[in-house]
Amino acid sequence: MKCPFCTSADTQVIDSRVSEAGDSIRRRRRCLECQKRFTTYETVELRLPQVVKTDGTRSDFDAGKVLIGFTRALHKRPVPTEFIDQAVHRIVQQVLALGEREIPSRQIGEMVMQELYKLDKVAYIRFASVYRDFKDVDDFRDAIRSIKKR
Repeated sequence: MKCPFCTSADTQVIDSRVSEAGDSIRRRRRCLECQKRFTTYETVELRLPQVVKTDGTRSDFDAGKVLIGFTRALHKRPVPTEFIDQAVHRIVQQVLALGEREIPSRQIGEMVMQELYKLDKVAYIRFASVYRDFKDVDDFRDAIRSIKKR
């Protein structure tokens, strides 16, 4: 770590403490060249992948968009907000666990469908009807039958 006063690279850690929230480390340092002290903070930086859409365009992964998908599918359904937040968190963790730089939007859609299936079958059908682009009543009938078979 460079000293902010003299830009020397020779610094020493005097004290380290974990923040109250536990998400960062505060380090007190001393420059061995000019003897001045300064504080640095160390935090985790998570890099979420780019989402590759069906038309080939790319955008940053946005958990807010996943939440909007859940909210629309679960509109007027008896599912607590806490459960929705937990489902979105699980999807973000799955995406991070993949360790990929890019992820197809279809894969995220499948993750959302899995979570909706666990939360509410009606919301699952709602989402599936848009996601899988149902053309007629037969598509709905097939989706409902597949739920009954599980």
